Amino acid sequence: MWRAAELGVGFALRAVNERVPQAAPRLGAVSKTRPADMVIEAYGHGQRTFGDNYVQELLEKTSNPKILSSCPEIKWHFIGHLQKQNVNKLMAVPNLFMLQTVDLAKLADKVNSSWQKKGSTEKLTVMIQINTDGEDSKHGLPPSGTIAMVEHIKANCPSLEFVRLMTIGSFGHDLNQGPNPDFQVLVSLREELCKKLSIPADQVELNMGVSMDFQHAIEVGSTNVRIGNKTAAELAAPVAAAQER
Repeated sequence: MWRAAELGVGFALRAVNERVPQAAPRLGAVSKTRPADMVIEAYGHGQRTFGDNYVQELLEKTSNPKILSSCPEIKWHFIGHLQKQNVNKLMAVPNLFMLQTVDLAKLADKVNSSWQKKGSTEKLTVMIQINTDGEDSKHGLPPSGTIAMVEHIKANCPSLEFVRLMTIGSFGHDLNQGPNPDFQVLVSLREELCKKLSIPADQVELNMGVSMDFQHAIEVGSTNVRIGNKTAAELAAPVAAAQER
């Protein structure tokens, strides 16, 4: 989350939301490394969706008595790379709502089995992560594997609900050269997927980019944005300066 001591969580949230068009209604707050009190404060200002990268940190945060009592409607997203040996631990997270980084059929099978054993009456929503730029340092399926992965989940994972495609994309793209091609790949993949499997386009959302390029991602077609601490501070700074004047 954001630097509450410097800006105030409520102030930072308002500053970010002023820069997020109504066309992108879902704002996810990245809460990794941030204390429980900051999560609770953001929750008090209306934020409901929070994302963490590390299983152990998420377990500690979500079992915190203050968060459990103060944030009954919180929705936790796991946004990091998930190793199969940590699946059972992740499935034990209270109020786990979404896994954003499914990129292997075997991982989907493991998550499905573990979620079934948990006995939840609701399906676990999942994103499929696509490595649109082919960088070895990034996780995700190659674009060519997208349709097969969706088919696998629909056919073999009854406790999972596929809802989105996601990509991080290349960093530092120069917008003077045109839209980020990685984002354009994901938009095209959705069109191909929906046509091939006869899925209405509005049932497949897109999650693209990271903090520093979320506005461009929205312009290209992202329906979900993920905001971290640095961006919130940078977005809030011009607002604070204007108020001081």
